[in-house]
Amino acid sequence: MTSTEPTQAAPAAPVSPPVPARTPRPGGGLRERKRRETHRLLATTALRLVAERGLDRVTVEDISAAAGVSPRTFFNYFGSKEDALLLPYPDHAERSAEALERIATAPPSLGPLHICAWAWRRDFESVDADREEWVTRLTVLTDHVALVSRLVALEADEERRNIDALARRLGLAPDDHYPSLVYCVAEGAIRSCFTHWQRIGGSRPLVGLIDHAIDAVAGGLPAHPAGTARPVPPGPYPAPRRTPEEK
Repeated sequence: MTSTEPTQAAPAAPVSPPVPARTPRPGGGLRERKRRETHRLLATTALRLVAERGLDRVTVEDISAAAGVSPRTFFNYFGSKEDALLLPYPDHAERSAEALERIATAPPSLGPLHICAWAWRRDFESVDADREEWVTRLTVLTDHVALVSRLVALEADEERRNIDALARRLGLAPDDHYPSLVYCVAEGAIRSCFTHWQRIGGSRPLVGLIDHAIDAVAGGLPAHPAGTARPVPPGPYPAPRRTPEEK
């Protein structure tokens, strides 16, 4: 299979077209605005309490009491305290649908990896806008591995939809491996940016880190200028040795 990513060195400036900063979407009246506000209140309260006490020492009742609502109200918004930590924005479904639409309508000049970054850019801008909250959230995720498992489960269907949308955008069959490969490479690069961003306390814009990472991967991930590792020569490579048991 031939990749459609460019092989030349990536430009210095981010290639992803600019997107307006996150702004509140028009609500459906007072009730809808109240619903969104309550969702955010519960999410940020859960995060604060877990960051202070640890996941095992916080209950739904604790979160509800601190937010000034009943546990019944909590369960109108979230299925568990873990979900309150992992679904911080009330328009999660809208954002997911928007990402699929952006994959389909991304500028034709973008290669496959940059299409992924373009599609998810609004989420990255939300992280930058809510920097302190997200540094805390990522720290909590690092400290509680069980949350990562829950996050993977929450994102499973969304991942499949993104891969299918990418296949359609690239004109490939649904069972072609290439869209899945592109998605996983892009996700891996972006995940590394989140990890680095959290480690530096969000001191640099996440969007810029991701632009740079996607450019580097799309350009063949050249050796770091400050590193000492030699570039890997082109193949073919010798077949791996096989043990007598494998022969």
